[in-house]
Amino acid sequence: MPRFYARRQLGAVAAITAFAASVALFSAPTASAALPTPVSGATARSYLAQLTVTSEDRTGYNRDLFPHWITQSGACNTRETVLKRDGSGVVTDSSCAATSGSWYSPYDGATWSAAADVDIDHLVPLAEAWDSGADSWTTSRRQSFANDLTRPQLIAVTDNVNQAKGDQDPATWMPSRTAYRCTYVRAWVQVKYYYGLSVDSAEKNALTNYLASC
Repeated sequence: MPRFYARRQLGAVAAITAFAASVALFSAPTASAALPTPVSGATARSYLAQLTVTSEDRTGYNRDLFPHWITQSGACNTRETVLKRDGSGVVTDSSCAATSGSWYSPYDGATWSAAADVDIDHLVPLAEAWDSGADSWTTSRRQSFANDLTRPQLIAVTDNVNQAKGDQDPATWMPSRTAYRCTYVRAWVQVKYYYGLSVDSAEKNALTNYLASC
């Protein structure tokens, strides 16, 4: 093959390779929150049937009664640990604060590149837990609940979505992404069952309806 054509062929290969790399870069999947996988729909329905149904009482609730975010490892507290777990390409400084990365919020489908735009949601809110049984817990148990990395209780999501959710249960608030709702209610029931928390009648009806299609 003449040297001129060989150089042209090599140049074309290099261009194609560079183009393919750029396509891969821009089409790569965004970061996806790594909530511990909740129980199956069938198991969640079984758990739900065993939960006590009663009215809620918020008397005496104070967020400070649920100590968070506690140290998990080294300089990293629970929030920083979840940010690293749920993000993609997360870089942290010497104090474990995330300085860069990408976070995908499964509640609304948004992706963020600044940790300041991300909240760590207590899937079962602290106030909701208090209303349904945590008022009788020790401080140690409330701390464990507020920092639980083992159950599907903590997840990185868009900050204003988390703030809009507040302390609502599935009877009045659900993720706007319908594709995530089955995961959400399975996780909700699993957490309530594990911690022996009750449900109110409207909450149980909503959970029953959502779980019917899981």
